[in-house]
Amino acid sequence: MSTDPDASDAFGAGDRDAGLAFDALADPVRRRILAVLSESDECSAGELADRITTVGRTAVSTHLRVLRIAGLVSERRSGRFRYYAIEPGGAAADVIALLRNLFQSSLGEARSAAESAAGHREPARREAAG
Repeated sequence: MSTDPDASDAFGAGDRDAGLAFDALADPVRRRILAVLSESDECSAGELADRITTVGRTAVSTHLRVLRIAGLVSERRSGRFRYYAIEPGGAAADVIALLRNLFQSSLGEARSAAESAAGHREPARREAAG
């Protein structure tokens, strides 16, 4: 997890949740677990461990716990089995909103810069043509 106390300040409304979610998303195994979960409504921990072959079953369980604490997956218990699914609200929604805002802002700035650069080149083209 992030050790920078100011790191969550950049996240806006869901500061702590988004910070935990980004920390959880930093690991490639956890991203792979989310990818597997995105392909189905719900998977048992055993099914996930069978599909995530880069680490052992215990490590998959540990990664699932991190994802659950971060608010990215939900857990449902049925008897001795645990089933996991992507949590559509909460931290996941905060991460998506943050990324959407960052990209829209960046795209807006890039567009303004491109329009400004294009406006500065226009007079030079007119002078060269004249």
